[in-house]
Amino acid sequence: MDFQQFNLHPQIQAGVEALGYRNPTPIQRDAIPPVLEGRDVMGLAQTGTGKTAAFGLPLLTRLVPGPRGKLRALVLAPTRELAEQINDALNAMGRFTRLRSITVYGGVNINPQIKKLKEGVEIVVACPGRLLDHISQGTVDLTGVEALVLDEADQMFDMGFLPDVRRILRALPAKRQTLMFSATMPDDIRKLAQEILHQPVTVQVSRTAPAATVSHALYPVPQHLKTPLLLELLRHSDTESVLVFTKTKHRAKRVGEQLEKSGYRAASLQGNLSQNRRQAALDGFRDGTFQILVATDIAARGIDVSQVSHVINYDIPDTAEAYTHRIGRTGRAARTGDAFTMVTTEDAVMVRSIERVLGSPIERRRMEGFDYTVPAPKKDAEFARPPREPQRRREKPASPAAAGGQGGAAHGARPAGSPPRGQEKRGATATPGTRPAGQPAATGERSGSRPANQPPAGKHAVGAGTRTSQRPPSHPARRGGTR
Repeated sequence: MDFQQFNLHPQIQAGVEALGYRNPTPIQRDAIPPVLEGRDVMGLAQTGTGKTAAFGLPLLTRLVPGPRGKLRALVLAPTRELAEQINDALNAMGRFTRLRSITVYGGVNINPQIKKLKEGVEIVVACPGRLLDHISQGTVDLTGVEALVLDEADQMFDMGFLPDVRRILRALPAKRQTLMFSATMPDDIRKLAQEILHQPVTVQVSRTAPAATVSHALYPVPQHLKTPLLLELLRHSDTESVLVFTKTKHRAKRVGEQLEKSGYRAASLQGNLSQNRRQAALDGFRDGTFQILVATDIAARGIDVSQVSHVINYDIPDTAEAYTHRIGRTGRAARTGDAFTMVTTEDAVMVRSIERVLGSPIERRRMEGFDYTVPAPKKDAEFARPPREPQRRREKPASPAAAGGQGGAAHGARPAGSPPRGQEKRGATATPGTRPAGQPAATGERSGSRPANQPPAGKHAVGAGTRTSQRPPSHPARRGGTR
């Protein structure tokens, strides 16, 4: 079977031939016909099987005959990287159609997006959060949308976008074609699909197990030896491009830095990077500038790098589905690939879960010549943040007079000869700002304390640089003379 049998629009067929597409993948073979018929479709296929073309080709065929300059198709994606990839694919497939497609996502200036939307586009590929910003500002018109696509729907819902998606659905016309494509479809997601899809055609190509072209291996290792083992694996493996997955953003950054120090062309991809730096890391990995990309699961789906020869799980993922998404980066398009996972004794339960998905045990391997007996340091600080310096409380600077010599009392001290606090004479009066005879020029005593024979002041201590009012002679002093 070839793409000509789908009866795509001639301009779309020309784009297919220019891209070198010959035979459709299973998801494309089963999904394109009902999408062309205008049916709602729920497509389930593992990552890397061609879902973008499965909805993109019939979507473009539908849009070619219609008007220009009006938003008619909306594609929602969970990440900026996936949105860019979908947009690039749509522009490549529709290169001969003059249809315009743009991306809309956060982390970048909104004004260029507003400008392009005002100029008129037919397709928007968006992340939910930024699209809602445009909806609230009135800079996007969704009333003419004929088709909605939710790509990687399960990840979108896992990332907490479900409320945003529901708000977007309320802004769309009720009469539309809706397509959902995903690697997995848990029961709760299937329930939601039943709510938003109208009599959908379900296309499920295969069970959600990694591609058969990928070989799997586990490397049991203590946590503190993972980085040395990673370096040893890279030295002894015939690698082209390598994806290394970590569990946290901080660890991705640290592993990338350690690989660079060891002489590898490596970059990290994690959520703390700006969009420009994330895009530079992806582009460098695609064009070979970087041989190794260390990433969190943000890169596990939809990142189309066809030359990946190895996926190395520095940390085992939290679910068997996440393992599927990670491993989907290698062994694509009938190419072979290797998936190495470093595991500790604490990962036994997850290993069994992954083996159930694969349908067979995973081979355990030991690296010949690697010293597994190196003891762990007393405190594993490989990925620990440097300790913070203790914050000292700033001391109040002494007044110039108090710092001038022994004539002034220490901060908070009472002058010699003064009675204990609370036993000062009451009712005495004196002119504000004067000192008793024999008192040094500056006492430096704590605000509120008085030497002997000094009358009680107003609200603040006299001579402390604050404006005070003198208490009338008939006004009794407060008990203790201090406040």
